[in-house]
Amino acid sequence: MRPLRPAAVLGITASALLLPLSATPAHADTPSGFTIEDSRVTESSGLAASRAHPGVYWTHNDSGDGPYAYAVDSRTGRTVARVTLDGVDARDVEAISIGPDGNVYLGDIGDNLGGTWPDVRLYRFPEPKELTGDITVTPTTYTVRYEDGPRDAESLMVHPRTGRVYIVSKKQSGKGALYEAPERLSASGVNTFRRVADIDVWATDGAFSPDGTRLVVRGYFDARVYRWENGRPVKELGRPVVPLQRQGESVTFTPDGRTLMYGSEGNRSKVVPIGLEDGLLPDSAAKEKGNDKNKGGAGQAADSGPDGDGRTLTIGAGAVAVVALALGLRWLFRRRSA
Repeated sequence: MRPLRPAAVLGITASALLLPLSATPAHADTPSGFTIEDSRVTESSGLAASRAHPGVYWTHNDSGDGPYAYAVDSRTGRTVARVTLDGVDARDVEAISIGPDGNVYLGDIGDNLGGTWPDVRLYRFPEPKELTGDITVTPTTYTVRYEDGPRDAESLMVHPRTGRVYIVSKKQSGKGALYEAPERLSASGVNTFRRVADIDVWATDGAFSPDGTRLVVRGYFDARVYRWENGRPVKELGRPVVPLQRQGESVTFTPDGRTLMYGSEGNRSKVVPIGLEDGLLPDSAAKEKGNDKNKGGAGQAADSGPDGDGRTLTIGAGAVAVVALALGLRWLFRRRSA
């Protein structure tokens, strides 16, 4: 992933100013955020909640690191294991997801030159039963091509019920698309991904809810939640709050489906939780919430967000957008006068 250019920031922030500043209060049981403490993780580009180890999140660096995946304990922010993929020459690893089979899928799917590689690769390996120190695995490698030609992508999602793999392409215009893998991936041939839906986000990551009823796709400053039915995003349900981050690259659901965890590039980057409400909640989480109400359980924390106040977070986004817009204009005027 290349750093954002000033002109790109100008366009994004101008759009951000037009978005509704709707705060989403968090539940009282919204998990805490954490800081990735490992000095080796400087370009965290993907995020996935472990299925086998509660409280652990998997991440990895962008291009330039190597075939590694890092298991991070969200309680301390420390890496509890680093997995090395033996025999892999990583080019531009951009995404990570965990399937219902207990396997971790690592997406070497980035292409900063906008479609110069005729194919990209996925690597699959079993999530380790024990997370201790350095672990080496020999992954299964899948070769991927898109039916309509090469393209850049940073979003890889494995459906938690069907195990089918999906990729969302990335375009600065926001006119990306969702691509579907064959029902079964082949390690011996080429896997052609079919375009099945439009996704109007400059996508940097995506994730399915644990029950498979929601798909979230995020960009640098915005995100969309879709209802997922019969292998397709059938309806856009809304835009969840996205925290301000240095370079927002990743998103995943917590295991209970109630919260989105947003990650960013940078040294000691923070992973920020945002609680979901109403129609954005996955079906299983919404049902559980309804049962809690019927039992007279605790409600949501009033106006409480992951950084103390969800409203402050969202209004702050507008303020920073104004600053970034001014900086972008200043950069353009300097270019003209030079």
